[in-house]
Amino acid sequence: MRPFRPGWIPTLVVLALLPGLIALGCWQLRRADEKRALLDTYTARQIEAPVAAAQLRQLPDPAFYPVHLYGRFDAEHSLLLDNQLRDGRPGVELLQPFHDQASGQWLLVNRGWLPWPDRRVPVRFDTPDQPLALEASVYVAPGKTFQLHPDSTEGQWPHLLTAIEPTALWQQLGRDGFAHELRLQPGPASYRLDWPVVAMGPEKHLGYAVQWFALATALLLLYLYFGWHHNDKENRHGRRHESAART
Repeated sequence: MRPFRPGWIPTLVVLALLPGLIALGCWQLRRADEKRALLDTYTARQIEAPVAAAQLRQLPDPAFYPVHLYGRFDAEHSLLLDNQLRDGRPGVELLQPFHDQASGQWLLVNRGWLPWPDRRVPVRFDTPDQPLALEASVYVAPGKTFQLHPDSTEGQWPHLLTAIEPTALWQQLGRDGFAHELRLQPGPASYRLDWPVVAMGPEKHLGYAVQWFALATALLLLYLYFGWHHNDKENRHGRRHESAART
């Protein structure tokens, strides 16, 4: 059996890269499992009876619970979530505070997507004046995707934001509000409602995992090939020197 001598530089490269590639693949597999669990939770909770807004704070995990609301929108403090594409068209999502009369608390309700093709023209939307009975569901952003940037609180309303944290908004307005966004269901006051449950599905994470593991396998195979091929080159080089010495 031929000896395996890959050299110290290839060995250091493999030792540095291979654990990272395997770790990235395993991380993508974990993310795929998390997304599957999230989708299962969404499916299970969407068929449950709506809860009242007063019950939300008692739920240990309120994500995706359907909620029944009755109250009024606050048209003076609208938020426009920027950089939201639909069918390749630019637009925003309209979020407005909603005061639920039964619980007395404020909730940040996402009314859906609005097109915004021309930035020189303000986004047009209407806010109902009368009390409304609405159906919505709780959306809990994975990680800390939504943040209220300090400079976004200045200027006139509506605020144009790339991210928002409901808790920071309630502190800014001095109100007792729910800590998560509610996404409106089709009905009065809704615009375009076609949010994906997750931005990246489990199959995407599985695909990325396969890519990372494939890179790790290719690196290992190259390392093995180089070890034996390098040894063959040394043997041929040595034989040439011996032949030259005899002549």
